[in-house]
Amino acid sequence: MTGLPAQTAPAVKEALGGGGPGPEQEGPSGNGWWSSDAGESTRRNLGLIGVLAGLIVIGIITRPDLYGLDGWWIDNVWAILKLGSTVGVVAVGMTFVIIGGGIDLSVGAIIALAGVWCTTVATQDFGAGGMIFTALAVGLGVGLVNGFLISYGRLVPFIATLAMLVAARGLAAQMSDKKTQQSGNQTINSIAADSFLGVPILVWILAVVVFLGWVLLNRTTFGRRTVAIGGNVEAARLAGINVRLHTMMLYALAGLCCGIGAVMLTSISTSAQAAMATNYELDAIAAVIIGGTLLSGGRGTIVGSLLGVVIFATITNLFALNGLSTEAQNMVKGGIIVAAVLIQQFRFKSVTQFFKRNKVTVTS
Repeated sequence: MTGLPAQTAPAVKEALGGGGPGPEQEGPSGNGWWSSDAGESTRRNLGLIGVLAGLIVIGIITRPDLYGLDGWWIDNVWAILKLGSTVGVVAVGMTFVIIGGGIDLSVGAIIALAGVWCTTVATQDFGAGGMIFTALAVGLGVGLVNGFLISYGRLVPFIATLAMLVAARGLAAQMSDKKTQQSGNQTINSIAADSFLGVPILVWILAVVVFLGWVLLNRTTFGRRTVAIGGNVEAARLAGINVRLHTMMLYALAGLCCGIGAVMLTSISTSAQAAMATNYELDAIAAVIIGGTLLSGGRGTIVGSLLGVVIFATITNLFALNGLSTEAQNMVKGGIIVAAVLIQQFRFKSVTQFFKRNKVTVTS
């Protein structure tokens, strides 16, 4: 290949080893890194941290009796992180899928199927290793089916994953005979209860998955190609990227994260059923969106998605501490999602350019 096609997106050029301005270089508008596209994710993440800090201040104001207790606040921090740990792991896989220009509505159903499958009597006979392997294999396998239908069957991601949502829950219900299956393995059950170095194991799992996801997205060719495909799929194809295979791998990755989530959720409830992880797909997508990932693909961060998960978990915790209804909590979450999508329509560079075009020159 002597050159790139004229319509090749910058993300595709970067995926093939080319690059635009570095972090220390000025953007197209000449305003420096901070105000350029390169600094947008940092600005957004700082904004999310500000929102999280605001929620903590609200908690201190509304329940000073709890926050004033010695050691209570650190226990509450671990409780919040444990609350969002399963959704956080799923959100990592969802981030890759959405950055790649897709969507996955079946993640909750995949967790249910993997959880039911790994808690059958036959599977539990193989011990904790067999249960974990089964959950990961089921998640990976269903994710591959999703990816195959979308990449090679040319189904729209929304339709393919919606069909999988129904089919996976149906299979889980048939396998469990619509009953709750108890986990009799103490090793699995202790994952949610035990800690290591003072940190809950569930939080360790979330941290490891987030770190690996960050490395995969930001430090590997796989991540750069994911961004390229989401930014301009046709340009990515013309640039030599195997779009179909890569897309299938994205859904396989999301399925693998669901398998991990199934083990975590099974440990939390010490059981599994076909109705588990209901609405997890909505929670994961919402967290990814408010974390700054574009629904149209081509841009997103793992750190932003993690902050989105933590914000939603903090809101749930805050409402529970104040005895507020779940309905009110859902309305607040819905408003946050709408606000996040609206914010995506505005960019710092556009605002500065607006003021430049409309500035008033004062002459003496």
